[in-house]
Amino acid sequence: MNKKRILVAGGAGFLGSHLCERLLQQGHQVLCVDNLYTGSRSNVAPFLENPRFQFLCHDICIPLDVKVDEIYNLACPASPIHYQADPIQTLKTSVFGAHHLLELATKLKCKIFQASTSEVYGDPHVHPQTENYWGHVNPIGIRSCYDEGKRCAETLFFDYHRRHRLPIKVARIFNTYGPRMHPNDGRVVSNFIVQALRSEPITIYGTGQQTRSFCYVDDLIEVIVRLMEAPDPVTGPINIGNPIEYPVSELAKKILQLTGSSSPIIQKPLPSDDPKQRQPDITLAKTLLFWTPQISLEEGLRATIAYFRKAISCAAPESSATCRSFERQ
Repeated sequence: MNKKRILVAGGAGFLGSHLCERLLQQGHQVLCVDNLYTGSRSNVAPFLENPRFQFLCHDICIPLDVKVDEIYNLACPASPIHYQADPIQTLKTSVFGAHHLLELATKLKCKIFQASTSEVYGDPHVHPQTENYWGHVNPIGIRSCYDEGKRCAETLFFDYHRRHRLPIKVARIFNTYGPRMHPNDGRVVSNFIVQALRSEPITIYGTGQQTRSFCYVDDLIEVIVRLMEAPDPVTGPINIGNPIEYPVSELAKKILQLTGSSSPIIQKPLPSDDPKQRQPDITLAKTLLFWTPQISLEEGLRATIAYFRKAISCAAPESSATCRSFERQ
């Protein structure tokens, strides 16, 4: 009786595909919408034979007219390499895409989730970051297309909530890793693992003393679903991520140990506007959603390394830049 038809925008991406999998396991119908700019057909290939799964190759910068009971918006390149490759399109995806999905949710009178980001805090002056911190963001830097795009999307969500009484859920996602990450996305976990497995130098930007907090994907999907299912007064924004903080240099050493690699560690200049520290305060997630991460960094890294070891041993990955339709009707 509680089964729903759910739209997952960005559903062929790293997080989106794991969310699709979780929703299918719960017995829901899933409409996966993705333009395959950074998503991959291989991420959703295992679901194509499931009669409750449908794939639609579509860019949410173009309005979409479908009938669903809930909407999850995870559509946007999330790694600096990908979102800086076409910054204007990144900004359009964050803002126009959010607007189009909000219009659809308003028409359907359905609940909608927004995957926001810890990047809304910029290079923070408050540590750890709490949801009432407004951030320290460069509005004209090379990361601004993503940072400010996500900030604007949050504004849109809350304006629709106030004006149309639209039920919204907004989560600020901190560093997440796990299987199905893009091997060339430039993020620190995938970078280090791929470099270690290929016996290439481990590239650390800056001194390596900048810190990050790493959440395994299964933990993150669990809290996203809990937030969506929480009573309507819980709108967010709410931080989701693992609050245990690690220096980047320590992560590199841990990955070298787990892979058995002898790759050397080298240093390169720190990119512009790269935050020096990131750590979520997850008090709200604990108290409102009764959630804390359960998977340790070592356990999560072992699973992620196993995934990349298999991926690297296979043929070169398909290009995800071309959108080829393989809808299930």
